[in-house]
Amino acid sequence: MGNPLENIERALLEVEMPDGKLWCVPVMFIARHRAEAYKKEFGNDVERALSEDTLPLFAADRFEVQDWAANNMNWSDVESVAEEIEMIEPQKPDYEEGWANGTKKFLWNAEA
Repeated sequence: MGNPLENIERALLEVEMPDGKLWCVPVMFIARHRAEAYKKEFGNDVERALSEDTLPLFAADRFEVQDWAANNMNWSDVESVAEEIEMIEPQKPDYEEGWANGTKKFLWNAEA
């Protein structure tokens, strides 16, 4: 499987936006953001915070990457490094899934 820290250096966090487009953000960009936030605990040394705290945390639990990104970063923080994924084939909406599990509401006074 290799060194999980090496995998982080090549890893991407994929996010689906409300318009259905997929974007990828380098996990190392997210890791540096977290290390910057915790650098005071490491003598104001971002590289030390990265290597001793953030990278081991992210390697041990991938959810931590997603959690940090969602709760501590904005789109404007990552937009400059985010890359849209080109879809080879456009996805056709699954209307069977939508019908079975989609959000439903009653329109009692709807006119035909």
